[in-house]
Amino acid sequence: MAPLGSLTDPAVFPWLCLAVGLCVGSFLNVVIYRLPKIMQRDWEVQCAELRGEQPPAQEPFNLALPRSRCPACAQPITALQNIPVASYIALRGKCAACGVRISPRYPLVEALSGLASAYAAWHFAFGLSAFAAMAFLWCMIALAFIDFDTQLLPDSITLPLVWAGLLLNLAGTYADLGSAVIGACAGYLSLWCVYWGFRIVTGKEGIGFGDFKLLAAIGAWLGWQMLPLVVLASSLVGAIVGISLMLFAKHGRNVPIPFGPYLAVAGVIALFWGGPLTHAYLNLL
Repeated sequence: MAPLGSLTDPAVFPWLCLAVGLCVGSFLNVVIYRLPKIMQRDWEVQCAELRGEQPPAQEPFNLALPRSRCPACAQPITALQNIPVASYIALRGKCAACGVRISPRYPLVEALSGLASAYAAWHFAFGLSAFAAMAFLWCMIALAFIDFDTQLLPDSITLPLVWAGLLLNLAGTYADLGSAVIGACAGYLSLWCVYWGFRIVTGKEGIGFGDFKLLAAIGAWLGWQMLPLVVLASSLVGAIVGISLMLFAKHGRNVPIPFGPYLAVAGVIALFWGGPLTHAYLNLL
C-alpha cells in the first residue's frame, strides 16, 4: 500500500482523482437515468394514496437495484463491461449481447467527471477545498444532464448542496459564512423575483423553482460576490445556445429550454476562475 505522502504529492494526487472521478462518473450515469424515474414513481404512489387507491406492486427500483442492464435487450452489464470509458471503446459503442448502439453520453459523463476531478485536485491541491470541489462538480454534472433531459432539478440534490455549502464555509473554505448565507438567500430571491416579474408581465412561468434552489446552492458555496458573474455567464451562454438552437436546429420559440445546465456551467466557472474574472470585470467598469 502506497504511503499517504506519495498519494498527496502534486504529481500523483490529480491522477488519483482522475481515476476516482471516472468511477464516480459511472455512478452519475445511474443517477442521471434513474433519479427522475424514481421521482416519477414516488409521485404516482403519492397520487394513488391521495385518491385512496392501493399503489400497484412494482419491481424494486432505486440507485442500487436492479443491476445495470441494456435498455434494449435487458442483458445485465458485467463488471468488465462497466469500466469507465475503456469499456465503451472496447465494445465500439455497442451492447455486447444485442449490438444496439450505446449512447455516447455515458463515456462523456464519465470523462467529464474524471477530468473535472483531476483539474480540481490540481487547482486546489490536496485538502478540503479539493475534495469539496469534486463533490460540487459531480453534483453540477448530474443536475445539468437531468435538467437537460427532464427539465427537473431534484430537491434531493439541490437542497443538500445548499446546506453543504453553508457547512463548508463555517471554516471559510470558499467564502466567509456571512457571504455564504447572503449568497444562498440572494441566489434564491433573485430568480424568485425574475420568476414573478415575468409571470406578472406575461402570465407565463419563465423559470422553474429548481433554478432558484440551484442558484441558492451556488451562492452558499461561493458567496454572494460570485452571483453577478454566475447570472451573467449563465444568461450569456443560455442566450447563445438558445439562439443557435432556433437558427440551426429549428427549435421553436415556445419550446422550453432548461436553464439549469447554464447555471451549472457558470457555477463551475465561478468556482475555478470567479475571483480573476470578477476583478477583470470591475476593472473594465
